[in-house]
Amino acid sequence: MARIAGVNIPTNKRVEIALRYIHGIGPAMAREIIEKVGVDSTRRVSDLTDAEVIKIRETIDADYLVEGDLRRDTSMNIKRLMDLGSYRGLRHRRKLPVRGQRTHTNARTRK
Repeated sequence: MARIAGVNIPTNKRVEIALRYIHGIGPAMAREIIEKVGVDSTRRVSDLTDAEVIKIRETIDADYLVEGDLRRDTSMNIKRLMDLGSYRGLRHRRKLPVRGQRTHTNARTRK
């Protein structure tokens, strides 16, 4: 198994699909990374050379916010809203829907 950004990537899947196992990388970003590195998207992770895996790892580390850093950044943004006392921050603090959804009959999972 290749290890990229602290995540074990499945070796039996295509590179484009396997990169999506990393938090913060979706379909578009996976394609973008593959194009930057110059790897064919139809290749399997098991077929990649060590140099290609290192190149992918370095590209992700240099250009993208993924895994722990992304989670930390998101939680810091929410914490900032709560500290400011903004309406959105108050909704987060009370564990209510933040983006204007109705709460009279729905939002059971958020309450």
